[in-house]
Amino acid sequence: MRLLLIRHGQTPSNVRGLLDTAVPGPGLTRLGHEQAQALPEALADEPIEVLLASTALRTQLTATPLAAATRLDIQVRDGLREISAGGLELQADPQAHQAYMSVVFGWTAGDLGLRMPGGPDGHETFGRFDAVVAELLASGLQTAAIVSHGAMIRSWAGARAANLGADYAARNILGNTGVVVLEGGAGGWEALSWMGEAVGGRALQGSLADGPAGDAVRLNGKRGRGGR
Repeated sequence: MRLLLIRHGQTPSNVRGLLDTAVPGPGLTRLGHEQAQALPEALADEPIEVLLASTALRTQLTATPLAAATRLDIQVRDGLREISAGGLELQADPQAHQAYMSVVFGWTAGDLGLRMPGGPDGHETFGRFDAVVAELLASGLQTAAIVSHGAMIRSWAGARAANLGADYAARNILGNTGVVVLEGGAGGWEALSWMGEAVGGRALQGSLADGPAGDAVRLNGKRGRGGR
């Protein structure tokens, strides 16, 4: 199966650098709507058979132009929502960003027992996303587009794709409406591209108010290039 993991368009909270993970959450900025409108052309060569989005308003708004172009209904799944920031919700300081992403990529590295301060652990978080993917696999469809969130996509893909890992997911940004493409199934997944570049190519650089969940970070606590 081919999974197109699409991050939502820019939100006001992204611009402000907020850890805004609750649902329904904010809508899109003007740029966010423009990014969403560009998705159908960007994915025109993909034979999308099913289109899913999280329970957040921003993912459903991002998916709307793609739904119109493909004539598919948007199927909403709670398991696709962003990783809860727990007690860090709506914080914008670098220390909160680092605390959040350290837990996120700790899960990617395999330490699923880590718990977000005042929030869930990795077993619960990955489990809900895994359940949606298992549903897609059982459908027998070949290509699925999933509009989800920066931290969720980066951490889950980094953990599940055999050719990624925590360091790759942490170092490479995932900007608004960036796409990660995975292929595989119950036997395992391989990442084919990240933000339009083949996995294994040059490190991605640059960020334009994509919010902390899309930033590049170093697992030792220092930000890599592309951070806000």
